[in-house]
Amino acid sequence: MAGHSKWHNIQKTKGAQDAKRAQIFTKIAREMIVAVKEGGGGDPANNSRLAAVITKAKAANMPNDNIKRCIEKALGSADSSNFESITYEGYGPSGVAVIVETMTDNRNRTAAEMRHYFDKYGGNLGASGCVSWSFDRKGVIVIDNEEKNLDEDTVMMDSLDAGADDCVTEGESFVIYTAPDAFQAAAEKLEELGYKFLSAELEMVPQNYIKLTLEDEIKNMNKMLEMFEDNDDVQNVWHNWEEED
Repeated sequence: MAGHSKWHNIQKTKGAQDAKRAQIFTKIAREMIVAVKEGGGGDPANNSRLAAVITKAKAANMPNDNIKRCIEKALGSADSSNFESITYEGYGPSGVAVIVETMTDNRNRTAAEMRHYFDKYGGNLGASGCVSWSFDRKGVIVIDNEEKNLDEDTVMMDSLDAGADDCVTEGESFVIYTAPDAFQAAAEKLEELGYKFLSAELEMVPQNYIKLTLEDEIKNMNKMLEMFEDNDDVQNVWHNWEEED
């Protein structure tokens, strides 16, 4: 299958991602609280949604104490916010497909902001389902190989043995793809084998990619994505823009 372009993009902006660590933790915490409330309690063994968020949190280097506090907060009455998950779909410049997953306590505010970002940077907000058909939901686990100490064949075999569908090399990383319902078990088995994750979560992986060639379109697409990612209500942004190296 095609290389995981999104992770390729993340590698190039790792410094910027590190600078936003507090914001990332806040978004994961919100996702964890909702997972506890809607997914069936605070025990990840009985709550697959929570288990997946915990795996994502650990890959983002979220401290165990933070994870524990988030679960306790969700189980208690301290958090009175009523968040709901809403997904927005639309198009960026030149028809780039964009999916924005949000978690909000004010759907009117969030909808207005999402529409504004699409419109401002040469795109448009579409109807539900307008682009999601061109993405596949997959578990995606990224393993660090910056020190070049991992053997490609070994990682491939370990991944397949853990239940993964595919494993590809992306620069200094291995990207492992699983079916959504196989993600958690695969992640746990690979973690037991001592692999270090750079990221691990359920993602919307595009079936094909679009390249932008005009400087203005590239500039607008970058600004649009920055606005989405800086918005506190936005949990994830998926797109099929194939950025240049």
